Amino acid sequence: MTDDLTKTGSGFLDKIRARTPARVLIDRAGAAYRTPTQLGLRLAHAAARDAVRNELDMERDLGAEFVRAWNLFAVTTQAKTKEDYLLRPDLGRRFSEDAERTIQARCPREADLQVVIGDGLSVTAVAAQVPRLLPLIAEGTQHRGWKLGQPFVVRYCRVGLMNHVGDLLSPRVVVLLIGERPGLATAESLSAYMAFRPCSGHTDAGRNLISNIHARGVPPEAAAERILNLAAQMMRQQASGIVLKEELSLRKPG
Repeated sequence: MTDDLTKTGSGFLDKIRARTPARVLIDRAGAAYRTPTQLGLRLAHAAARDAVRNELDMERDLGAEFVRAWNLFAVTTQAKTKEDYLLRPDLGRRFSEDAERTIQARCPREADLQVVIGDGLSVTAVAAQVPRLLPLIAEGTQHRGWKLGQPFVVRYCRVGLMNHVGDLLSPRVVVLLIGERPGLATAESLSAYMAFRPCSGHTDAGRNLISNIHARGVPPEAAAERILNLAAQMMRQQASGIVLKEELSLRKPG
């Protein structure tokens, strides 16, 4: 089938492949992929492994100027190493005692929107998306007259950490920007997990998710708009999770 499609011209295949990062209609040599495809897969696999294993360094990954502009600081969870984090997910859902004290000293309580930046399973995604996404969220927050909490960075972060953020700071809405588990299509995909007044005992059923934030998925501009609109919806309905359905604006193409 691939050979038949190839005969119709490379332009046709290019149009199909431009619509998705998936490896569709890939040529073969007998039963195996061709060498360039094999090498591309190995490169993507290596990038995915690096994204998971890399340690987050704020100035290297986000830029020293960005860190200063947003007064960012980094804390850690109860996981002491990347190995702890990967083998013990529970340790990534609670802050260390030092982190608790730092957050309480540097972050105002009861913000309308509290943004937390977590490394998750892809430091690559955090580095690629957060420098563009955070300013857009902050701009929209200011436009809506909301109080934005002091953003901060968390190393060895799991999604369940949102509950501990809620216990410490009592914000109306928590937004966790966290690196997604990388695949062979991209290692730059970020997720935004959101919850209304999270606290101890909350589960995934009380959270909403905007995923695939990257250049060929949901671009940062669209992601910021969806995050702000969903936060407004949570505040309006005083709820989040399965009881709340995201209201997506359907725009006609210009």
